[in-house]
Amino acid sequence: MTVNGEILHNHSHKNILKDGKLLLHDGGAESKLHYATDITRTFPVSGKFTSIQKTIYEIVLNMQETVIGKISSGVKYKDMHLLASKICIEGLKSVGLMKGNAEDALQAGAHALFFPHGLGHMLGLDVHDMEALGEDNIGYNSEEKRDSQFGISYLRLGKELDCGNVLTVEPGIYFIPTLIDQWGQKEKHREFINYASLESFKKFGGIRIEDNILVTNNGCINLSVSIPKSISEIEQIVGSGSN
Repeated sequence: MTVNGEILHNHSHKNILKDGKLLLHDGGAESKLHYATDITRTFPVSGKFTSIQKTIYEIVLNMQETVIGKISSGVKYKDMHLLASKICIEGLKSVGLMKGNAEDALQAGAHALFFPHGLGHMLGLDVHDMEALGEDNIGYNSEEKRDSQFGISYLRLGKELDCGNVLTVEPGIYFIPTLIDQWGQKEKHREFINYASLESFKKFGGIRIEDNILVTNNGCINLSVSIPKSISEIEQIVGSGSN
C-alpha cells in the first residue's frame, strides 16, 4: 500500500495520507487450498477523485476491461498487452500527453514512459506461479519469445493462453519523475510525447487496477469481479469511510 504508486512495488511506509493523493493497494489472500490471489485497487485519499485523476483512472479501467473482454483460450497474451498499450496511447492523446499516430507510437514503445511493466502474470499456488522455474520457461515458448523493447520486455507472460490458465490483468499508468526527466533531456520519442504538458503531472503518482482471471474455451471468468473498481463504487466506499 503506497501513496507513491508511480514506484512499482514501493516498500516505504513513511508517508502520511493527504487529501489530493492517490492510495494504491496491491495485495491478496490465500485460499484454504493454498491458491494465491493478487489484486490491486487505487483510491483517492480524500474520498473523491479529482477531475484529472478520474480521467486517468478511466483510461486504465478501459485498458483492463477491454482486455478482459478479449481473453479466451487461444489468445496470445502479448497481443493483449499491446491492445492495452494502444488504449493507453489513445487515452493519453485525448488529454494532450501523447500525440501522433497511435500505431507508430506503439511500435516505437513511446507508451512505456507511462506503462513500463507487463500486463500480467500466471497465478496459482504462488503469486507469480512457477516463475522459480524461469520466467521465459513459463510465460514464453518456442513460438513466442520475449521482446527486448523497454516496457514489453517486462511482460512475464506472452504466449498463447490455454483453458484453465489463471492470470492477472493489471494495466497501469504512472508518472515517474526521474524517468520523465531522463527521457525529456534526450527528447526521446518527442514526436509522440508532449513533455511540456508532463511537468504538472510529476506529483500525480500512479494508478493500477488488477483482477484475477480464469481462462475458458469461450472467454474468461473474472474471479475478483465482486471487488468494487468503478469510480462511483470506489468513491462511495472511501467517501463513507472518511465521514
